[in-house]
Amino acid sequence: MTKSTKLGGTFKLVGTSTNLYRMGYGTMQLAGPEVWGPPRDVDAAVAVLREAIGSGVNHIDTSDFYGPHVTNQIIKKALHPYPADVVIVTKVGARRGEDRSWLHALSRRELIEGVHDNLRNLGVDRLEVVNLRGGVMEPSEGSIEEPLTVLAELKSQGLIRHIGVSNVTPQQFQEAQRITEIVCVQNFYNVTQRNDDAFIDALAQQGIAYVPFFPLGGFTPLQSSVLDRIAASLQVTPMQVALAWLLQRSPNVLLIPGTSSINHLRENLGAAALQLTSETISELNSIAKNAVAARQSAH
Repeated sequence: MTKSTKLGGTFKLVGTSTNLYRMGYGTMQLAGPEVWGPPRDVDAAVAVLREAIGSGVNHIDTSDFYGPHVTNQIIKKALHPYPADVVIVTKVGARRGEDRSWLHALSRRELIEGVHDNLRNLGVDRLEVVNLRGGVMEPSEGSIEEPLTVLAELKSQGLIRHIGVSNVTPQQFQEAQRITEIVCVQNFYNVTQRNDDAFIDALAQQGIAYVPFFPLGGFTPLQSSVLDRIAASLQVTPMQVALAWLLQRSPNVLLIPGTSSINHLRENLGAAALQLTSETISELNSIAKNAVAARQSAH
């Protein structure tokens, strides 16, 4: 069953006049293999971005450590000067090692340089939303007060309009809120990875956006016989079902699936029109429950 709400409808970022379509686009896959160096075909990457905007997408997720610098330079080439309603969300707090590793970059100097790299490579005077990346691959315990205070200073200087947090625990989010207004949280979450269920619901009550990264499993794509069976019965792809489930999970969930293919982009955006029945949602909810039960019995 499909519905006609464009791109899953809109969500207004808390404390702003910014309405984002809930189905956005993530740029990580526009860089070369391992998110390193330029893509094989820069023109194809430019075409994907223009197709996304042409389809109505107004939420582009990026970072200057993709490439590094590559995806922001492609965004600028494809879209600058930017349409008035397009919001580019970037993140700082990590960097790439020469061996292509992902490293923390949370010192004052690294954060300031990261913001200025984003400004320069995107060709803007102010960044619309900057997420502070807490952990590199997953949340790490401890205070984020020091790095977040640096971003709050840059916000007061007019270099950043809004601040979000990424890869954080609920406790770190609460700490962040005491320092500055937080408009979004970006964490790892999908139909099989559901540690943030209670967190999402708490954020929804505050009207704060939750943006799951790796909505399709990331570097190891989702594998589930339940997902495959449901997709076959609906004559859509498993990935479309996984995205539709996220959109129906909570109205504050915004999606940023990435791809370097126009056909795959259209497929992802098409998931916003897929309306899952309550029975189908119950079946999909069983995937995570069964995975938890399997892990517990293994111990």
